[in-house]
Amino acid sequence: MDQYELLIHTWLSENPDLSGAQVHDWLKERFADLSVAESTVRRYVKALREKYNIPKVMTPRTYEAIPELPMGKQIQVDFGQSKQNSTQGRTQKVYVICFVLSHSRYKYAEWLDRPFTTKDVIRAHEHAFEYFGGIPDEMVYDQDALIVVSENGGDIVLTEAFQTYYRERKFQLYVCRKADPESKGKVENTVKFIKQNFAKNRVFRNIEQWNEQCWDWLERTGNGNVHNTIKKKPAEVFSVEKKHLKPITKKIIHSSIDSSIARVVRKDNTVLYESNRYSVPLGTYEKHKTVYVITTDDQKLRIHESMDGPIMAEHPLCEGKGELIQDRQHKRDRTKGIHAYMRTVSEVFQNQDKAMRYLMKVQTQYPRYMRDQLKIISDSIKGVPPNIRTQALNECLKSHFYSASEFKDVLSHLMRQQQSTKHTKMHIQQMASGQSDYSSMKPEVRDLDPYLEVLEGTVRS
Repeated sequence: MDQYELLIHTWLSENPDLSGAQVHDWLKERFADLSVAESTVRRYVKALREKYNIPKVMTPRTYEAIPELPMGKQIQVDFGQSKQNSTQGRTQKVYVICFVLSHSRYKYAEWLDRPFTTKDVIRAHEHAFEYFGGIPDEMVYDQDALIVVSENGGDIVLTEAFQTYYRERKFQLYVCRKADPESKGKVENTVKFIKQNFAKNRVFRNIEQWNEQCWDWLERTGNGNVHNTIKKKPAEVFSVEKKHLKPITKKIIHSSIDSSIARVVRKDNTVLYESNRYSVPLGTYEKHKTVYVITTDDQKLRIHESMDGPIMAEHPLCEGKGELIQDRQHKRDRTKGIHAYMRTVSEVFQNQDKAMRYLMKVQTQYPRYMRDQLKIISDSIKGVPPNIRTQALNECLKSHFYSASEFKDVLSHLMRQQQSTKHTKMHIQQMASGQSDYSSMKPEVRDLDPYLEVLEGTVRS
């Protein structure tokens, strides 16, 4: 690495916040034959900083202490997951949703041995409100896909099921900005505390026992020990805060809510689930298009266009990460499909062979956009008389107009010409039969009194 010392020293002097990983990348960019590992470069950069006294400049976020929120004001909610050793000798992945009252730090948690669905989230809310004995004024969430579809400059779009629940419970809702976990730091710390203190090194038997153990832990430790910040036991503070929560006037049962998860369709017509991409039929993508996914007991992922709609795609669940799971029927056959499409379009013409020859000429001109070209031609000939289609085809072949837009223009011209000719013939027929466009018109009939007054005056003079 010594051969690059001067260069790296220059970079560090000009950019004190430069990381070892960036230095490694910049070296690879300039020296294609570099064969040094990134970890080696990081150690070398650290040594150079010490040698030339170039400390790394950090730009930490500035935090400000804020007063404690009033009692009963807010609950923060977040999700977590953990891998546990099970009694069967394998690894079991478990998922948790955590609730914490911001004033007293009183906590509630609920676990599942599968990913949460929107229905699970709503059910956990009801259990948490029962555990707390009331509802706060405000709920704080991260931008989780189970709750929030999108957020743009403060405009929040909730999932359909959670929107219904939110309206029924009538609490205020606050959604954190993306990549801003500190804005709900209380529940972030709660998730970490539960994973490190309760779940770590604990053996998983089944989800029912796991939840019972967690609730016992909450009573014993999570809510029973003195909190580092407030220097009080959350359970003791909660005994006072509980009186400030809004009472639960009715129990909400959401049997009609499907256990599905809302997902936005990506531009490549895939849906992201558990870090894998699952295909949907081509053409499904629209801006902010939402579909609903559900996992089955036989390890299948089903994708529905609506919560109660038919299945639009079904895939085997993938246990890996970053994989593309694609149905063959969702892939476009760019040879057989185009040829069949051309044959379908040619069949609407009187001379199919001539039409096919013309379409092959168009394909030569626009091989990458042939599907779009065929769609334009197909749409333009709908409702057009067969003779006009034939005339347009002949004119395009004669004039070497081998594009869909030119075909459409010729077709429109012939249609206007036909309408004009038809109108002229009708006018000639009317004239020949003694009828005209003025036959139904009547002249204006005026009163005679003004004329009589004028005549009377003329006689007197």
